[in-house]
Amino acid sequence: MILTVDIGNTTICAGGLEKDGRGEYAVRFTVRMDTVPGRSWESYLAELRELLADAGIRAGAFRGSVLSSVVPVLEEPLRECVRILTGTEPVIVTVRSDTGLTVDLPEPNRIGRDRLVDAAWAAARFPLPAVTVDMGTATTFNVVDTGRVLRGGVIAPGVATGLRALTDRAAQLSAVELETPRRVIGRTTEECIRSGAVAGAAAMVDGITARIEAELGKPVTLVMTGGLARYVEPLCAHPHIYDPDALLKGLALLYERNSGGICK
Repeated sequence: MILTVDIGNTTICAGGLEKDGRGEYAVRFTVRMDTVPGRSWESYLAELRELLADAGIRAGAFRGSVLSSVVPVLEEPLRECVRILTGTEPVIVTVRSDTGLTVDLPEPNRIGRDRLVDAAWAAARFPLPAVTVDMGTATTFNVVDTGRVLRGGVIAPGVATGLRALTDRAAQLSAVELETPRRVIGRTTEECIRSGAVAGAAAMVDGITARIEAELGKPVTLVMTGGLARYVEPLCAHPHIYDPDALLKGLALLYERNSGGICK
């Protein structure tokens, strides 16, 4: 089993992946920790060991590891945490990694590592051109053209980020729980806020995808993932594939491409 670690702006997600009998990546478990810049590797190691024990996973179960980060100050602490936990030096995803992509961007070093992983998975897995939409702290779109060329994308505030900004700045609006609204027309203030956040995000996904298709001059495969996509994707009109574990599977793919090992 391979340990995959994605360091996001809000949450660190660790998962164990291996290939099943069909050669498909199977997620055996996932655990999550809060992203806390400045936290020590010893502290993360203690929490991760506890989470794995609660999930019934032995540290010796891992034959390799891979890590991507959009929080630079946490890359080294988590690298050390993973190295000690698994006894292996993790593959670190960078723009220089073998992703199978041609990155057609003026500043390739500035692209988020999570976006590289999403794009690499889409290029390897789905008909191209493809658009990936990863919904977390930010909502990020990647456009992967035929020939596995990463053309660019779109970055927008995440659903929860926008919702928090709204309720923080509006005196008469209070925080609401995220869920998929049953209707667009809200009848209470809470329903209106929820509809604006979630149905509004679905409309954005549909609208931006349509504009991308118009610019490319051809239809795309739309792939949705990320922790908040589960609330939004039921309302999207554009045909799409919903894979909540796309990023972890992409990390496993990049482990294989960059280590010479097999995810098993």
